[in-house]
Amino acid sequence: MTPPDGSKPNRTAAVVFGSETGNALDYAEEAGRLLERLHFQTVVTSLDALEPLSLARFGFVVAVISTTGQGDLPANARSFWRKLLRKKLPPDHLAKVNITSFGLGDSSYPKFNWAARKLHKRLIQLGAHEFLPRGEGDAQHEEGLDATWVPWSAELRQQVLLKYPLGEGLHPIPEDVLLQPKCLLSLASNDTPRGTELVCNGSDAFPIVNGIPIPADAIPVQPAPLPAIVNTSDHNAQHLIVKVKQNRRLTPQSHWQDVRHLELSCPASIKYNPGDVLTIYPQNSCQDVDQIIELMGWDQYADQPIQFQSTNRMEKADFYPVPPAPSNKLHSEPLTLRKVLIHYLDMRAIPRRSFFSMVAHFTNDDMHKERLLEFTDPQYIDELYDYTTRPRRSILEVLQEFDSVKIPWQWAANVLPKLRGRQFSIASGGSCKCIAEGQTNFELLAAIVKYKTVLKRLREGVCTRYMTDLEPGTTLGVTLQKGGLGVHESEATRPVILVGPGTGVAPMRSLIWERYHWQQDMLARRQATADITSNGPNGIGETILFYGGRNQGADFFYRKEWDFLEEEMPLKVFAAFSRDQPAKVYVQDILKQQSELVYELLHSKDGIVYVCGSSGKMPRAVRAALVEVFVDRGKMDSSAAEDYLQAMEKEGRYKQETW
Repeated sequence: MTPPDGSKPNRTAAVVFGSETGNALDYAEEAGRLLERLHFQTVVTSLDALEPLSLARFGFVVAVISTTGQGDLPANARSFWRKLLRKKLPPDHLAKVNITSFGLGDSSYPKFNWAARKLHKRLIQLGAHEFLPRGEGDAQHEEGLDATWVPWSAELRQQVLLKYPLGEGLHPIPEDVLLQPKCLLSLASNDTPRGTELVCNGSDAFPIVNGIPIPADAIPVQPAPLPAIVNTSDHNAQHLIVKVKQNRRLTPQSHWQDVRHLELSCPASIKYNPGDVLTIYPQNSCQDVDQIIELMGWDQYADQPIQFQSTNRMEKADFYPVPPAPSNKLHSEPLTLRKVLIHYLDMRAIPRRSFFSMVAHFTNDDMHKERLLEFTDPQYIDELYDYTTRPRRSILEVLQEFDSVKIPWQWAANVLPKLRGRQFSIASGGSCKCIAEGQTNFELLAAIVKYKTVLKRLREGVCTRYMTDLEPGTTLGVTLQKGGLGVHESEATRPVILVGPGTGVAPMRSLIWERYHWQQDMLARRQATADITSNGPNGIGETILFYGGRNQGADFFYRKEWDFLEEEMPLKVFAAFSRDQPAKVYVQDILKQQSELVYELLHSKDGIVYVCGSSGKMPRAVRAALVEVFVDRGKMDSSAAEDYLQAMEKEGRYKQETW
């Protein structure tokens, strides 16, 4: 694409991302590799790491962003977004920039892919040219986000080749050619142990470059200069040290699911609100780590001091930061491969296409190589899904099946994905938040992920398995982050309808205890003025909880608390248990049964709805039930009822947080 002034095309690209859990980062890195193969000087960075003015320095910008909360941008994109909305930015600020974007969304949310739509629109308003229409992935699709990403990224490649033609004699770097990474692991000692001059890959050997093994076919890529870097620390998250006070199972041993109540104490006074999130950073099991070390033949190097080292002398090796957990063992000396495997790399993740593409370079078995590369071919996306996602097959299991793959230990952090922290909605509120003066209490409700797949293989969640074994007194590094429910004390007098089946009741419990605390404050203030009424028209608003579980005797979480609070505040709890009778009953069913009460609180008393829990069918069913209530009780037609619910969303009276 030749600029209007006839100058040489700007062949620099920025792939910017906004990611809450790390999925958008994965896709951004894949887009970065795609552009590097087309000979773009490319940088992949979070939106908050750039100033809006910096985008104008790139010829091409790809934005990959997820949506969180009520159509919000992720935490690591919000600062950039606020700056992008400044009125002083000229309308032609991005006139020389071509842009496209891809959104990671969930169609069970009313504001599906809202963040991507807002960002894309604003970039166009600032003069950017739409290079390719925005892509929108849906996590609810049977084949996940890849169902949209794969064809969209193929079209991106085609359009880039068409509009940014390569120079004479220059060709795209083929997919079967390995790109040289910017950073690898290396021994911390200057003394290279005997026998490491060549790192074997089956019958092949990798030459050593600056002490690092680089396959002979690896193509070095030139990164783009990263202009105007700002402080990339997440100002929306607080890094805390907490101690486990309690870790108890709530469900009986005979129940199919292990659900835990955890209490964590922090020796500092920390403020948080209902809906806020605590992130736990797990560790891999020693058994899994030992297996991969033995499988890859890393025994000789597993416990030697190592470091992250750049493969380019002009590059810093700090682009691979450790997880933001203060107690993480990666901060201790010496750093070893074993520590990296325990605390930082995920071998239990479901592998992505890029994983198969990379490990195909580390086998000399032609049949294995051919099969691995088949999984990277877009035309076999169904087969990849059936091999990985459907049976929940892990990276470790793939490596066990393709046992000819031998990844050099120096490449471990480039081949294995990062071990991410897991977010949990905090279940404590009101007086439950404080232990003693100057100390803070956090309570979590966590369902332990443990099940058998269609292949009859046992699967366990890395984080929940780790949490199961946490003993009282254990010290953890966690992060506290603001949630998306937007609860304010100014809403205390308004009625609320809370829909929280299963562990979705955690933020609802937080909100209920918070409202009870607000009621006590009201009572204390009015006692001082001889007015002892804390409920009613000028007191705390009605609180209605619709809870759902399988069996009343097994998973009616916090039942005794509800009994107590129903006596102390205007709280009503309606529970549905799907397996306690022949006909299954769910939260949407009991919501419709209470249609008169629901309509009165929402239509006549300006009430607020909060929906939390598993994404997918439940939020859609609850939404449909509310529309039915408005049709039945409000004498509306279905179109008017839907419009009324959408108006509630715009007013902040319908809020959803699902996972």
